[in-house]
Amino acid sequence: MLWAVVSVTMAWAQPLPYQNADLPVEQRVDDLLGRLTLEEKSQLMMNGSPAIPRLGIREFDWWSEALHGVGRNGLSTVFPSCIGMACSFDDDLIERIYSAVSDEARAKNTLQRRQGKPVKRYQALSFWTPTVNIFRDPRWGRGQESYGEDPFMNGQMGIRVVRGLQGPDDTKYRKLLACAKHFAVHSGPEKTRHHFNIENLPQRDLWETYLPAFKDLVQKAHVEEVMCAYQRFEGDPCCGNNRLLQQILRRDWDFQGLVVSDCGAIGDFYREGRHEVSKDAKAAAAKSVVSGTDVECGSVYKNLPSAVRRGDISEEQIDVSVRRLLKGRFLLGDFDADSLVEWTRIPASVIASQAHRGLALQMAREQLVLLKNNGILPLAESGWSTDSKSVNSISANSKLLVMGPNAADSLVMWGIYFGQPAHTVTALEGIENIVGKVPYVPACDITSMTVKQQTIGHTTETADGSTTLQMETTTEHTYTISDILQAASGAETIIFIGGISPNLEKEQAKVDAPGFDGGDRTSIELPQVQRDILKALHQAGKRIVFVNCSGSAVALTPEVETCDAILQAWYPGEQGGQAIADVLFGRYNPGGKLSVTFYKDDSQLPPFDNYRMKGRTYRYFHGEPLFPFGYGLSYTTFDVSNQQVQVSADGSARVTAVVKNSGRREGTEILQVYLRRPGDSDGPVKTLRGYARVSLQPGERQTVTITLPRERFEWWDDASNTMRVLPGRYEVLVGTSSADRDLKVLTVNL
Repeated sequence: MLWAVVSVTMAWAQPLPYQNADLPVEQRVDDLLGRLTLEEKSQLMMNGSPAIPRLGIREFDWWSEALHGVGRNGLSTVFPSCIGMACSFDDDLIERIYSAVSDEARAKNTLQRRQGKPVKRYQALSFWTPTVNIFRDPRWGRGQESYGEDPFMNGQMGIRVVRGLQGPDDTKYRKLLACAKHFAVHSGPEKTRHHFNIENLPQRDLWETYLPAFKDLVQKAHVEEVMCAYQRFEGDPCCGNNRLLQQILRRDWDFQGLVVSDCGAIGDFYREGRHEVSKDAKAAAAKSVVSGTDVECGSVYKNLPSAVRRGDISEEQIDVSVRRLLKGRFLLGDFDADSLVEWTRIPASVIASQAHRGLALQMAREQLVLLKNNGILPLAESGWSTDSKSVNSISANSKLLVMGPNAADSLVMWGIYFGQPAHTVTALEGIENIVGKVPYVPACDITSMTVKQQTIGHTTETADGSTTLQMETTTEHTYTISDILQAASGAETIIFIGGISPNLEKEQAKVDAPGFDGGDRTSIELPQVQRDILKALHQAGKRIVFVNCSGSAVALTPEVETCDAILQAWYPGEQGGQAIADVLFGRYNPGGKLSVTFYKDDSQLPPFDNYRMKGRTYRYFHGEPLFPFGYGLSYTTFDVSNQQVQVSADGSARVTAVVKNSGRREGTEILQVYLRRPGDSDGPVKTLRGYARVSLQPGERQTVTITLPRERFEWWDDASNTMRVLPGRYEVLVGTSSADRDLKVLTVNL
């Protein structure tokens, strides 16, 4: 009621400069800044900013989630996990998806306000995505938030995410504010992030691997926010790190937006057992603001007025941050009438719309990666006996049997940081949509032979603001291998849908299961119970199609021997089950390629907490992986020929190749271009610099062109300690995966 009174009163009054939408944003910011008290400024600098009625300032929360769909804010479309979307190599589709996400976010925010409801956490217009940290180690439970292990790919796809969320650069108002995170050099372990210090990192690794994607988002996508990470870098917490925030981000890259802290990160400055670089909350708040962190996710910034009075920081230094955050809110139209802001005209009907479900299905199909196929796939759609109509029956009798802990699980489709879809198609439902009712035997849980049948209870919010689903156990059953073989006795073909679960790999998960610890993994091997079941089924003579659901690479060396086909499904979103079934039964020809290396086993990994890139990812790994980065099979075959490269006078290059569909089915190939600098023994084995999707009918051929601007030849220069285009010889590798056998080497001189 107070807000309504203030609004009416101010509407009749002469508008103040900051209320005049015709004035330049900078002028409006300066005017409003001059009217704020020190206490009000500190309130605006926390993620949950209260209303300031005397100035007509609405309440605002900087914390909303849109990792792969609007998260934690009710009904929304749930798209596949980011690590899966990267396997599509489809930048255009990614931008369309995040444009749909921002449509839903704007519509939900507008609806909330017009209904007169307060806009709380997860409901405002600042969205903390994308994550462009390098997925350097498959044990990192949050790696599924990223776009893989390659810095170029993270940058390219991150740019598209930002454009989809923020809208075109030439519009007066931003659709949303996107946020590049977590800056910088951050990828686990989760358990130690509040006190861990990364030191003695080679400058080459910093500039060649950990920073490029952030630079791309700042300079090419004009991202409005950057989130600083939890850990220390070279002794200083990232949210109080002058080198990262002032020297690199502000001075070198000319970042003009605002920096927001990760949640609780400022408290880590002074709390016992954490970083302990500040003596108390006042000193921590002052250090963070002076270093360049403008908005805190937390409440330590409430101490800023006291810090000013104590002399830890000046009000003028605080004004620098307040000016940035006010600019962000003006860019959203947060101080202007809805009639002036074009994005408020997006209707609520877009939320979880049929069109957006279609995008989710398209991406779910494109991100599936076929890892092995001995000819068993695609399966026929008809001819399966359905003698048993009993789902979950231990005595199922059918030529086709579905097994596995993830077959009928909706949550495994959603991944982490999810919204609430109108309906989720599980893998079992997708299969039955094609072939009718089939028997299903869970066989095991992710890491145990005991299966708990659960129903969803209610959603609760934890202290750090995340939401969890409380589950109620209804039944419990422990299987034996004998039980499973009995259930499969009449089956010829087993579709086993297993892998791991987003309940086990995510941000600081409190789990106690073999192979998992604190949201990360201690082993990349497929859980032993599933491995034992697949082995027993294989020895019993069953044909096995294994569908692996995970947010990270899983070591599947034994499964290559025991399974006839392996399909990597990731966490494929609300339409994921239909996409899986479409591929298994040949309604869609898979074309996804791995965005991370699949190693043979744990022995191929360096220590998890070692941030040096030596031995990590396809760029620095000298061993033989199980499945290489960029790898994926199809139901058709492709020939790549006539690979050529031409260098222009401006230093850019034009790579061409003829791609032919030499098989009998329509399909999509992904042409990939890598660079290598001969003689650079410390440099990458190869590094991705371009890619293109090409869809072809049987017998069709197409000349594909990939342009490499001069900047893509940037290489580490020891002499200047910088990334720059070095004169000399480069090798351009053109082909269909990062494996040497799939690449043709061309040579250019710059």
